Amino acid sequence: MSFSARIKKHLDDIRASYWFVPTVLVLSAILLAFVSLIVDSHPQLGKFRPDWMSDVVSAEGARAIVSVIAQSMIGVAGVMFSITMLAVSFASGQFGPRLIGNFMRDRGNQWTLGILISTFTFALLTLRAIENPHDQIAAFVPHFSIILTMLLALISVFVMIYHVHHVPETISASNIVAGLGRRLTREVESLLESDPVEVTIYASEFVDVNMRTAGYIHNVAQDRLSAIAKEQGWVIELLEAPGEFMHPHRSVLRVWGATEPLDEEIASRLRGAVALGLAKTEKQNIIFVTEQLVEIVARAMSPGVNDPFTAISCMQWMEAGLSPFVQQDRQLNVYQVEGVRAKPISFEKLLSRSLGDCRTYVQDDALTRDTFLQVLERLSDLATKTNRAPIEALAQQVRSTA
Repeated sequence: MSFSARIKKHLDDIRASYWFVPTVLVLSAILLAFVSLIVDSHPQLGKFRPDWMSDVVSAEGARAIVSVIAQSMIGVAGVMFSITMLAVSFASGQFGPRLIGNFMRDRGNQWTLGILISTFTFALLTLRAIENPHDQIAAFVPHFSIILTMLLALISVFVMIYHVHHVPETISASNIVAGLGRRLTREVESLLESDPVEVTIYASEFVDVNMRTAGYIHNVAQDRLSAIAKEQGWVIELLEAPGEFMHPHRSVLRVWGATEPLDEEIASRLRGAVALGLAKTEKQNIIFVTEQLVEIVARAMSPGVNDPFTAISCMQWMEAGLSPFVQQDRQLNVYQVEGVRAKPISFEKLLSRSLGDCRTYVQDDALTRDTFLQVLERLSDLATKTNRAPIEALAQQVRSTA
């Protein structure tokens, strides 16, 4: 089943949000609270409770315990959320605002906030169910729910310990650079492992398709484009890659074999296969990963920071990502489906958008310049004859401006 690009974009946005996981956990806590209270109030189900869960606890004592847990959890959640926002703000200023998405997608932060808030919610609902004796009615103390509240509080304590350890790790320059470097290496190796699909264009006529709004290409539903191409007997060419900025006067798709005018339903389906967003993302966009590494290099080499070792680390991870590519005389094809054609990524382009973009920032510093040339030399030793030429040209540019 193929989803439209907009649905995939919304799913990616949900994954990168701080509200989805906490909301799911809060709803789960509400459901668990109602189930546990049913177990506590149902006399038949109460027979299955162990004896240690039926210890006599006064309503006042139970209310005091649950109140302390509820108050503590909401207080701790506020502190943990403040720490997270402070870390995100620091990382944004230190490494660049485009790295915020990496922190927003961090599951550790999302689960920490969700567990603390859901524990507070469960305790609040349990507290509401505790009743003092009145009018010859016995007190109601939900022992099972109280035990669960204390268990969730204990889990929250360990989550808080984890979070205090996790936040400094997420803003460590070494971990941020290594995460981007591994992502670049995985993307390159994954694209190299896939077999390219040859798409030949036989038609001479074509129709260009424009988007109705402006924004960056977030992702392309290639399966949907392939299905439309097979259905109509067309070849659909993607004129711009994910990450490029589009507007209504710039064509994004070229439909070979189609004639003017396109059926509005087909045109709408074609536009639905391309999702636009307000910012670039890593989805189907390996260049964006290199841009983030270049941005870290630029900030590290700025006069206000002057951190050559972070820049060196970025260049070394770029080397790791380029090394599998430099050994093969082929291009990276992001789209591997029948009937869809797109511009492949050559080694020269990836080199230019990674190490090539770093040249301006590192060539005036002796330490980073030497590392830059060493990285190029090692890549040149691995490179094929075709790929060696752009590497040597880049090295010559650095030497001539030193």
